[in-house]
Amino acid sequence: MDHKVALLGFGGVAHGFLNIIKEKKAALQKEYGQSIEIVSISDVSKGGLHHANGLDLDKVLSSLQEDGTLHHYTDESGLEKGWDAITTVKKTNANVVVELTPTDIETGQPAIDHCKAALSAGKHVVTTNKGPVVNAYRELKQSAAKNDVGIFFEGTVMSGTPVLRMATETLAGNDIQKIRGILNGTTNSMLTEMATGVSYEDALANAQSKGYAEADPTNDVEGYDVQGKVIILANVLMGGNVSRDDIACQGIAHLTEADIAEAKREGKTWKLIGVIEKNGERVEGHVRPEKLDDTDPLASISGPANGICYQCDLLGEVTLTGAGAGITETGYAVLSDILTIGRN
Repeated sequence: MDHKVALLGFGGVAHGFLNIIKEKKAALQKEYGQSIEIVSISDVSKGGLHHANGLDLDKVLSSLQEDGTLHHYTDESGLEKGWDAITTVKKTNANVVVELTPTDIETGQPAIDHCKAALSAGKHVVTTNKGPVVNAYRELKQSAAKNDVGIFFEGTVMSGTPVLRMATETLAGNDIQKIRGILNGTTNSMLTEMATGVSYEDALANAQSKGYAEADPTNDVEGYDVQGKVIILANVLMGGNVSRDDIACQGIAHLTEADIAEAKREGKTWKLIGVIEKNGERVEGHVRPEKLDDTDPLASISGPANGICYQCDLLGEVTLTGAGAGITETGYAVLSDILTIGRN
């Protein structure tokens, strides 16, 4: 199958995906019979490019090296420049639109509008952006079905670690009653350091110096990032209809050195845990720090790694660990979703 891809947003994840395609294009064609061409890129600050036959990825990277924009891509016959996101969706010959603009967890915009436009135009959508899935999952799913295309978002929960596909495909036939997870690498890295005696302030500074935490770490340390992922898991995997108002959320900023020391004396470990479970016909969830026994499979997950436990009626508890962030890892999530389109 031939995939022609349009990228909306050209930050780190898009750059990572481009490098993967540049390196693996021939192997993907040979092994899976799927050809992937990037025909369009649109970024609000870097500019826009389109060529129906595919962009030269070396030229894209060369332009970025000039000044971080796409403005230096060499003009060639058939090249279009300057398209914004909606224009790209309307005019591109891509059959897959990859939405990678910055996440707005509160409104989901402008990514929701980008996804709506692409689905209405009969194009598959792949995104690692939590905003649209948290705020408009049911609407987007219905639009995809109406237009006989798909919306794929494996990278929204644990980067390239296939937590959604594992539940829907590998664990098919099980009734998943409960999901627990460490779903934020920044806070897990901080808690790992704090367990060794490092203060909250120093652990946060270390996370920022390593690029795990933003200059404004609120989304991570207050648990809002995990809250968004809990909503996705609840609605996608457990048939819920929950919003942010339904998911109680507490972060790690209130934990003291005394709290950490107490857990150590008890043979326990603090982790920021997202939980979703079925309660009769209801799907409920919360985010909060918990003291885990050392025998808990999530207790041993350290540093920026993530982990998730599915409580299944047939298999019991199944645990998956892996990367929860990273440019290459999240770029891989985009690739895996596109390959899924081809397999389906």
